[in-house]
Amino acid sequence: MSQTHLRVLLVEDCEEDALLLMRELRRTGYKLFLERVETAVAMQNQLVLHEWDMVISDYSLPKFSAPDALKLLQETGLDLPFIIVSGYIGEDAAVAAMKAGAHDYVMKDNLARLIPAVERELREAAVRRQNQLAEAGRRESEQRFRALIENATDIVVIVDKDGIFRYISPSQERIFGYKTEELLGKKCLDYIYPEDVSLAIATMKRSLKQPRISQAAIECRLFRRNGSLCFLEAVATNLVDDPSVKGVVINCHDITERKQAEEQLRFYAFYDPLTGLPNRTLFLENLGQLLDRRSKQDLQDLSGALFAVLFLDLDRFDVIKYSLGHLVADELLSATAARLVRSVGIADMVARVGIDEFALLITQLEDIAQVQRIAKKIHTSIAMPFHLEGREVFTTASIGMAIAGNSPIASTTNYDRPEDFLRAADTAMYYAKRRGKGCSAVFDASMHAHALARLELEADLRRGIERQELLLHYQPIVSLFTGRLTGFEALVRWNHPQMGLVSPGDFIPAAEETGLILPLGSWVLREACRQLGCWQKQFPSASCLTISVNLAGLQLVQPDLIDQIDRILQETGLEGSRLKLELTETIFMEIAEVAPAVLDQLKARQIQLSIDDFGTGYSSLSRLHQWPLDTLKIDRSFVSRLSLGNESSEVVRTIVNLAHNLGLDVIAEGVETAEQMYQLRSLQCQCGQGNFLSKPLDSKAATDLIGEKLKIKN
Repeated sequence: MSQTHLRVLLVEDCEEDALLLMRELRRTGYKLFLERVETAVAMQNQLVLHEWDMVISDYSLPKFSAPDALKLLQETGLDLPFIIVSGYIGEDAAVAAMKAGAHDYVMKDNLARLIPAVERELREAAVRRQNQLAEAGRRESEQRFRALIENATDIVVIVDKDGIFRYISPSQERIFGYKTEELLGKKCLDYIYPEDVSLAIATMKRSLKQPRISQAAIECRLFRRNGSLCFLEAVATNLVDDPSVKGVVINCHDITERKQAEEQLRFYAFYDPLTGLPNRTLFLENLGQLLDRRSKQDLQDLSGALFAVLFLDLDRFDVIKYSLGHLVADELLSATAARLVRSVGIADMVARVGIDEFALLITQLEDIAQVQRIAKKIHTSIAMPFHLEGREVFTTASIGMAIAGNSPIASTTNYDRPEDFLRAADTAMYYAKRRGKGCSAVFDASMHAHALARLELEADLRRGIERQELLLHYQPIVSLFTGRLTGFEALVRWNHPQMGLVSPGDFIPAAEETGLILPLGSWVLREACRQLGCWQKQFPSASCLTISVNLAGLQLVQPDLIDQIDRILQETGLEGSRLKLELTETIFMEIAEVAPAVLDQLKARQIQLSIDDFGTGYSSLSRLHQWPLDTLKIDRSFVSRLSLGNESSEVVRTIVNLAHNLGLDVIAEGVETAEQMYQLRSLQCQCGQGNFLSKPLDSKAATDLIGEKLKIKN
């Protein structure tokens, strides 16, 4: 193999395809470093910040394409192998791409060609680099010779001991723009940028005291004739006593382009290109400097002085990104950054530290109440509608706060590393998020232990999904009037190898926060449909049963959700009318506004839609009839209070009547007693589920129940 290390910049929007390519490359023995980008901005950033051996690009992305990526690579001047890997590319497009400079193309259904193409292009790239190095060496020799002829500098200046120009080489006109006669007899200090004058004077004084000794090079800025600044590297040598010179010789080299490149690299290294805010690195650097200054000050001087780190995460950001697109999501981030800057003092710092995460450093605080007022101001600002791409977009923010200082009310006094403060604020933010959208929380030490336990749980869950430790239980849904079995709700369980069965309330929130809900939800949907398909084959009369599957908001806005469901229904042989997707009332309120097309496509496949936990999300009843619903599920909190009096009965009666008026089915959750069942029946609620009717069953017990309820022999 031509090499064992391979750094690949992958232009790909599909994570599954990216994983396939990564596995293909790793399978062949390369020690792989791979970075995936989806946009021109992200690709440009990676080309600036890192060195790459090659670029592999999908032909077509939603906002980008292989020809665009190739053009961007060529504009950077980097000579890297460029290979297109595509699921579909016409012959004309392939020929055009090769003519434009692409080195090869590989079809995704024939990845066996990838490794030979990679190795061939790496060999050819190595040959090109050797030729380029040889050519660069030749050019360097010529340039060195030319530089020696021209005194090894771009400009030679001679000034007298008073700093008056006595000679300046003609090359200055190209760099400074002055005519030579305009400068002779003038003071050189008049052309130096004010902040650099003191450095130039000090260097001149040292030179006058040390004849014939070249001073250390200094960098200074000079004004060009057009008013712009030029960066120079200057070396001064005192030749006043040389009768042929009679002055201080200053050799000057123009480093303007280099300084500008350094500034650009600094921007990409320390600032977020999308929002223009400082990034995590610069934020931690500034916070570290603050901690260092405070550690060197007398604690008595800091009495009562507090500072705080706020960690902010946008609620519903993934839903907005997947449903409205990356352009709207980027605009939302930029607009959020602007609102945050306006919400804090000019001396404070706002940084973007994650995809939809921001950090704020607030100094010179008087008390915790001031921090809470700032958080409240931010909440109010973020909650105002964003006008993006001709539509109103609403979101909220979860905020965690870590407060420190020489005060007993500070929540975080023992941290001396900036990373610890940011982590503490991040931990508090997750506590705020679990309280509900648009909340805040102040960090305390107990949160850290809980955060570690949660991280361990998330890692275990990721491994649990890979190791197939998850299983489904099925809770029967029955008619309250006839006792007839109408269907099941699929409930996921996690059989942890050490902890045993883990409650969904412990791991589902972690799955939603980390994005693991997507592979987890896909597995639940497939397994539930497969099981119902098996029951229908075993018991022909089971064709009337439905299977209900809970769907997270992030799942509903997946771009490939409809394709995923189509594949599952086709593989399992299940009719769409037998599948019922359940969403909580809060999620339905959010999704119905941003993903109506998805809901319409689901209904076109006769898939049923149900609002789970109805009555807890404060939905607008005036809009309820506009949603393509089939079922309302009465939340268990209302059912549990039925025996307490008429008020609870009236709430349930209202929900049942509302559903009937809208032509919807009604299912009561959490039926735990016979009394509750009788009351629900008297209120004309058709169906129910709960432990009184049947606890959730494993697949074998559910199979036995079907045979018993439907009176069918195997």
